[in-house]
Amino acid sequence: MFDKLASIYDEYQELSESISHEEIIRDYPRYQSILKKMTELKPVVDQYEQYLSLEQKIHDTEELLHDPDLADEAEAELTLFHARQEELLSALKMLLVPSDPMDSRNVILEIRAGVGGEEAALFAGDLLRMYQKYADKSGLRLELLSLSKTDLGGVNEALMMISGHEAYARLKFESGIHCVKRVPVTESSGRIHTSTATVAVLPEAEDMELTINPADLRIDVFHASGHGGQGVNTTDSAVRITHLPTGTVVTCQDERSQLENKAKAIKVLRSRLLEEARAAREAETASSRSSQIKQSERSERIRTYYFNHDYVVDHRVNMTLNRTVNFLNGELAPLIDALRLAEKTSLLNQSS
Repeated sequence: MFDKLASIYDEYQELSESISHEEIIRDYPRYQSILKKMTELKPVVDQYEQYLSLEQKIHDTEELLHDPDLADEAEAELTLFHARQEELLSALKMLLVPSDPMDSRNVILEIRAGVGGEEAALFAGDLLRMYQKYADKSGLRLELLSLSKTDLGGVNEALMMISGHEAYARLKFESGIHCVKRVPVTESSGRIHTSTATVAVLPEAEDMELTINPADLRIDVFHASGHGGQGVNTTDSAVRITHLPTGTVVTCQDERSQLENKAKAIKVLRSRLLEEARAAREAETASSRSSQIKQSERSERIRTYYFNHDYVVDHRVNMTLNRTVNFLNGELAPLIDALRLAEKTSLLNQSS
């Protein structure tokens, strides 16, 4: 581990020195590439420098143990220094865990009403608004691609793209079944119902990663529909694309332009097909169940929203957050941080 840290430190110093050279400053693509690499390495370098500085302090303080007048004070300081040293070691181990190469990607996020009829659709609408508010709070950009609503204002299906810094790293843990326990607005007897909605999160595919044969596509156009299925315009602007070899269907109707909807539908289709290929490849080569991506795992209940008790429970990290309304207002950050830490810890344990 320390050989790796020293190597990263040396690489950062070399890059830092080279970026000031005139020929690199003039070569903008190369300059940007070096700057990006330095940004990636800097968190490790900063923590490593703190660790080296602390090591020197520990060494100097240990020398004071031989002085009877200063020994007690030195011993107390060493206790604090050693505790801080353990913290830095843990942080450095986490930083050395390789990140998911998809973490920096934008996200295709889908919400579908599940079990529970109209109440499930209303809950799916709550989740849509939750992600919209989380995106606003987190500096992410959410673009609605397609929306199918019910007469009571619920959501049957919603498709969106979320872009910005580490969008996939932050939102990938939302995949799975979300469960709600509450008294529906349609319930006259005050009885608590259990309903579900399913969320799927896919990293946006890059064009060069997957080639789609135009002959494999069936493209249908139709009137975009709005609230309650009513037409929102008189032109055939909505687009439905079917990938014939896999049966995958994508619909986009948010834009008034047929060409824009088609381009967005192709982008979503590419991401779905890439994720299916990635899941199949990892399921074949993974050495343990925890590192496999399986459809069954994505169908597991990941979170329950208890309105009657006013808290939310995430079942993967067994974390409870009070104030359901606050959570649905986009305050997901504490839970997302906990899930990211759990992922890093799991990967660290696998590699050790």
